[in-house]
Amino acid sequence: MKFAKIVALTGLLAMTAVLIYGFTVGDFAAEGARLLEMPWGIVSLVDLYVGFALFSCWIIFREKKLLPSIVWVTMMMVLGFWAGALYTLLALHSSEGDWHRFWYGR
Repeated sequence: MKFAKIVALTGLLAMTAVLIYGFTVGDFAAEGARLLEMPWGIVSLVDLYVGFALFSCWIIFREKKLLPSIVWVTMMMVLGFWAGALYTLLALHSSEGDWHRFWYGR
């Protein structure tokens, strides 16, 4: 479980760094428009959002309550796998070393 926590934390830190970079240096609207003009840009976005949807299904299954599920799924759709990495890190921490509890929740 320690390795999983390291991976989740590394992902969270990497996503934090690239999101800060993207929002401070990039032009979200202009670059997003260019991305949607390219076939592989569209493929990449569909691939990404299918991943978001699948990960969100796990969150909904694990949370079992509506409000936390809505908050986490919204964060996934807006912040991407930054939210996924944070959710994973918190789930690993709260599971206290129990893989069954990590995957299934309480």
